[in-house]
Amino acid sequence: MFIRFTDTYPYQGGFAKFAILASMGDLLGIRILKGEWTIPKGLFYKAAVWGIIGIMVTLMFTIYMGGTAAAQVSGKLPFKDSAIAQAFFGSAVMNVTFGPMMMVFHRFTDMYIDTRYEKKGGSVSLKELIDKNDWNSLVEFTWLKTCPFFWIPAHTIVFLLPSQYRVLVSAFLSIALGLLLALAKKEKSEKSAAAV
Repeated sequence: MFIRFTDTYPYQGGFAKFAILASMGDLLGIRILKGEWTIPKGLFYKAAVWGIIGIMVTLMFTIYMGGTAAAQVSGKLPFKDSAIAQAFFGSAVMNVTFGPMMMVFHRFTDMYIDTRYEKKGGSVSLKELIDKNDWNSLVEFTWLKTCPFFWIPAHTIVFLLPSQYRVLVSAFLSIALGLLLALAKKEKSEKSAAAV
């Protein structure tokens, strides 16, 4: 029934999948870091941002897979008629173009929500967010590590699935990545605490 709904209303389905599943990933990450279930401030707004990302992902999957197939047919990419090559090229191109910009959008909307709560609803400037952002982490870890080593292989597998499951599985992957990042952050903070 849910698959029928998302086939008929793909953007609403993409919104719902990401708003629910990716938010669950955020909650699990907080649980791992803090050792207890905590509802973060702005959860509703952050879920809405995840939903918007779900809409973008729904559209981008179609654009990148269709564009990759067209590039293969026209000889601009090799291995025409190879589903594995199409999935890999679609994933690679998506994750070096759309992926980094989507990550910036997500990070800045999260920072905006958090800062609004810190300031008790006070105004937040773009310059303030740009200055506050950890650009080294964004570029070195998020772009240069998670894109090639997590998202390109993961989305290659996603693109091999029937199209009606792609957005759903991608939302589950957001949970998996959230858990991996939380575990890595927890291990790093434990090592720092032990060194002191």
